[in-house]
Amino acid sequence: MFEMLLYKIKSYFTLAMCSVMPTIACATSEAPPKQLNLKLPSGFEVSIYAKLDVLPRMMAFGPDGQLYVTSAKGDQVLMVPDHNQDGVAETPVVIPHNFDRPNGLTFVDNNLLVANQNGVVKLTQSKNGWSAPQPFITNLATGGHSVKTIKLGPDNHLYINVGSSCNVCNEDDPTRATILRYTKDGRPAGAIPVVGRHQLPPIWARGLRNSQGFAWHPNTQAMFATNNGADMRSETKNGKVNDELPPEHINHIERGKHYGWPHCWGDSTAGQMFTDPNFPGTDDFCSTATAPAIMLTSHSTPIGITFLDKSHFPSEFKQDAIVALHGSWNREQLSGYQLTRLHFRDGKPVKASDFTTGWLNNNRAWGRPVDVVVGPDGALYVTDDRTGYIYRIRYQ
Repeated sequence: MFEMLLYKIKSYFTLAMCSVMPTIACATSEAPPKQLNLKLPSGFEVSIYAKLDVLPRMMAFGPDGQLYVTSAKGDQVLMVPDHNQDGVAETPVVIPHNFDRPNGLTFVDNNLLVANQNGVVKLTQSKNGWSAPQPFITNLATGGHSVKTIKLGPDNHLYINVGSSCNVCNEDDPTRATILRYTKDGRPAGAIPVVGRHQLPPIWARGLRNSQGFAWHPNTQAMFATNNGADMRSETKNGKVNDELPPEHINHIERGKHYGWPHCWGDSTAGQMFTDPNFPGTDDFCSTATAPAIMLTSHSTPIGITFLDKSHFPSEFKQDAIVALHGSWNREQLSGYQLTRLHFRDGKPVKASDFTTGWLNNNRAWGRPVDVVVGPDGALYVTDDRTGYIYRIRYQ
């Protein structure tokens, strides 16, 4: 227990110092190289689509074919256009309204929905620009893992993540560590059907510590979500912290399912869960939780995920997905800082492999991928909230 406490103090101190003096106190960061030096499979090339003055997070292409991006730290939403379609963005256009840590964004019936940390707002476009944001979904939980992602699913319902308030705890608010579901007009549409005039919680799936990225398989329409596991865990009671635990989860999200947090995580045996000996639930809790569809390296922090069916990549990629691994902050040997390809067979992920690497070298990282999205041009776009870059990856 004492060793775990020391590790926790060290980790929090390092995180705080990195935020104040990133080039002095943070031995894991470095300036971007003059040449990108990113490694991709044969036939692929990467270029810088845009360099923003704010740090970009999540992306969506609008009905106008242009790229829209949020900056949670900058409290901004921007259009990053490429009107002449040369693969290099022109001057970004800031949507001139106040936002509160905006993260996810999606277009619904030509309206723009933006997920602030405390709710979702709606903007309507006219010939004079975008309207002032109007409240659309309100009173979402804030604090802890506060940023929200919103997407429109193939069932014409809206899905929103609400992260946990803590590393490991029992939440008082049942909407924490969940994915929520709403109708297109903002009414709760959770896993429990609404009976009569009663309005029930919009909770669709639970036990998800922080699922900022989700996407739907192009054929099966099954929903897959990234999830970030807890920090400073051990496989034994009061044991030494193990940097290899817990593995990161990619979950197949289904109505009403519980995915284990805060009491368990996926183990090395497919389809089973491991009980956290330092925060166990009831005796049968983990046997009833839903195991991950596939697991990734611990603390690699998967965030954005997108399927490649609309890309101009080779045919063998079209059923697969790309995941952005934002990277670890509390491992002795860093993990993540790359794009990973999830190989699918019969609608299920069967293995993961490197797709783009090079942001991490010799345990030092100069970039942090956040989100991935396929553009109308069939290229893959990637945000990086350490450099301010948006990359464009295409197959030659």
